[in-house]
Amino acid sequence: MSQPYILQEDLRIPGFTGPVHRPGDPAYDELRRSLNPSVDSRPALVAEAYGVPDVRAALLTARRHGVPFAVQATGHGTHAACDGGVLVRTSPMASVLVDPARRVAKVGPGARWAEVIAAAAPFGLAPLSGSAPGVGVTGYTLGGGLGWLGRMYGFAADNVVRADVLLADGRHVTASPASHPELFWALRGGGGGFGVVTSLEFRLHPVSRVTSGFAYFPIEAAADVLGAYRTWIDDAPDELSTAVVLKRMPADAPAPVAGRHVVLVKAVHVGTEAQARQALAPLWRAAGPALLDEIGPATYADTSMGGTPNRHMDMFDEVPEELPGILVKAAGVAQTVEIRHWGGALGRPGADTGPVSHRGTKLSVIVDTPVPGLAEELRPYANGGTFLNFLSDPSRTAAAYTPADHRRLREVKRAYDRDGFFRIGHVVPA
Repeated sequence: MSQPYILQEDLRIPGFTGPVHRPGDPAYDELRRSLNPSVDSRPALVAEAYGVPDVRAALLTARRHGVPFAVQATGHGTHAACDGGVLVRTSPMASVLVDPARRVAKVGPGARWAEVIAAAAPFGLAPLSGSAPGVGVTGYTLGGGLGWLGRMYGFAADNVVRADVLLADGRHVTASPASHPELFWALRGGGGGFGVVTSLEFRLHPVSRVTSGFAYFPIEAAADVLGAYRTWIDDAPDELSTAVVLKRMPADAPAPVAGRHVVLVKAVHVGTEAQARQALAPLWRAAGPALLDEIGPATYADTSMGGTPNRHMDMFDEVPEELPGILVKAAGVAQTVEIRHWGGALGRPGADTGPVSHRGTKLSVIVDTPVPGLAEELRPYANGGTFLNFLSDPSRTAAAYTPADHRRLREVKRAYDRDGFFRIGHVVPA
């Protein structure tokens, strides 16, 4: 069991070339920080890795001293503390290489989606990035990766073609369909508990321009919009990804919606504005006149859809008639309730896909504020699963998988990390 906030003066990393920060050093507090406000990690040191030899040196040092070990790029996926241990920051390892002929990108473990989007855009290509360009590519992808092009091209994890991985014993291996195939399967949705991914190669897609943005309607339209949405999604084209958000807007929002409680429709359509508006027309008819409509043509590189902090999440294979009423009531308490449509290619896995589970999900609901009684009201209708990227509680990791996939993941864990060296965060036990 780790001990909180241990300053181990004898903890050194032989051969490490990057900066090493200890408690009291100027950069220590910033570099140890997670974007999860409930995590206050106090590692013995934070080491900024410049390459694979640095990561290996840090890993072997943690093994030798018997202290916890964790890797962090941006802090988006950090949900457990590395108290008294070695925390490796991979932010300096942010290389991005695009092969336009193969439509493939190869990235280092510190790369963010903004960098991949910028590198792919000149070739008319796009990655399966998420809602925010500042999110780290590797953690997002290992957790499944639900993006705004996913209804056309699947999860980000489904599009991985190869990964270089530093194992718990210090070996550096390549995982692909032909090399360490079981490890390759596990990495595509199974999280980072099998090794440190030091490079990731994945497919890009021929998307340059989209129709995207937000439309805002009065909160009084919420029940009608959600009532229409629950059936409209069955015929929505794969080119269109949407979410309906019940949100209290900040005072500095654009004038028509500043400080108002609104129904917000998010949309990304891989097509023209006319095509997008034709597909969205039934929702507009249910909502009535918009307070503000910002949906229009854009490059994919300029499209940023934003996300909702997850304090509660449920997933639904079917959408019950009761759902709109429950969510409208929850919106009276919460700051934000986001209802997102899945389906399309997300629900059509290929024969060789990894353990991203609950692919039959039609809708997910994320609420950013604890709402008393909400979990109990939703439980009879939800499928009981969760999604690794949206899960902040590591004790519920198993809920992100089917029982069969979880058993197989445990077998892979035993094969590659039998003694459980990688044990911080969303980790499947051996």
